[in-house]
Amino acid sequence: MGVESLIAFLVVGGIAGWLAGLIVRGYGFGLFGNIAVGIVGALIAGWLLPRIGLAIGGGILAAIVNALIGAIVLLLIIGLFRRR
Repeated sequence: MGVESLIAFLVVGGIAGWLAGLIVRGYGFGLFGNIAVGIVGALIAGWLLPRIGLAIGGGILAAIVNALIGAIVLLLIIGLFRRR
C-alpha cells in the first residue's frame, strides 16, 4: 500500500466516521472519535461485506458507502456496550 492509498483510506474513513456520527446520534464519540470509528469501520466493512456477498461497486463513492456501513454498525455495537 502506497502513501497515496493510505491517505485516501484515512480520508474515506474520516468522512464515513463523520457521517456515521451524524446518522447514529447518541452513540458518537465526538468528531475525532467518530473519525477513528470510521477508519476502523472501513476496515471491518472492507473485510466483511465481500464475504457476505454485498458488492456496492468501485470508486471513491462506493468506498465511502462501504466504510459508512461499517462505521454505523460499529457505532451501534459500541453503543450497546456503553449503555450497560
